[in-house]
Amino acid sequence: MAITKAKLFNTSQKRTAELMKALGHPARVAIIELLAERETCICGDITNELPLAQSTVSQHLKALKKAGIIKGEIDGVRTCYCLDEEGIAEMEELLTPLLTNLTTATQGNCC
Repeated sequence: MAITKAKLFNTSQKRTAELMKALGHPARVAIIELLAERETCICGDITNELPLAQSTVSQHLKALKKAGIIKGEIDGVRTCYCLDEEGIAEMEELLTPLLTNLTTATQGNCC
């Protein structure tokens, strides 16, 4: 009997992979760093800060929003983006134990 992909990895592993995939581009890391520096940010401001086209920034914002790392609120013709508190807390909850385990595992590593 073959193991299905759905049963191969647990929910935590799948969600961690989703979050890491969403952070897997330097532009997305730059966007969340920019949002962390400000309380809120309008998409146009992000475009002014990064050497990327508006359409490219929008694609990265969409990926971060889909992953639950940021949230957006429509304000007239603009969408105001900020970090999603729950998403950031979830990321910390998932990544902190992983990084702790990895750090512990490398101590005394034979290679």
